[in-house]
Amino acid sequence: MRTFLLIYAVALTTCASVDSGSRCSEGVGQGFRGPIRVAVYTGENGIAFIEILAHDEDEFVGEPAMQALADAVQAANSTDVDAVSGATASSRGFLDAVNGALEKFK
Repeated sequence: MRTFLLIYAVALTTCASVDSGSRCSEGVGQGFRGPIRVAVYTGENGIAFIEILAHDEDEFVGEPAMQALADAVQAANSTDVDAVSGATASSRGFLDAVNGALEKFK
């Protein structure tokens, strides 16, 4: 059931619905259990929001780590943040996905 809901949610989420003052790009990185897909939204002041679109990471370790990293990256306006202890592979995959999305803006 979780997989179905995840696929359905991903199908509804795209960068196409971005308002005119923002830009959006998607990126993919390799996490501990598989690909991590994110959408990065930027505005006048840099990274405005990071949306985690799809992943197979553990809901008790990897998922909270990615959410904490999304907040840290947004606050720092940079991916130069520390990985979450105990979730290094998930952290690297998430940051790779964000960096991949940001590269598309260049």
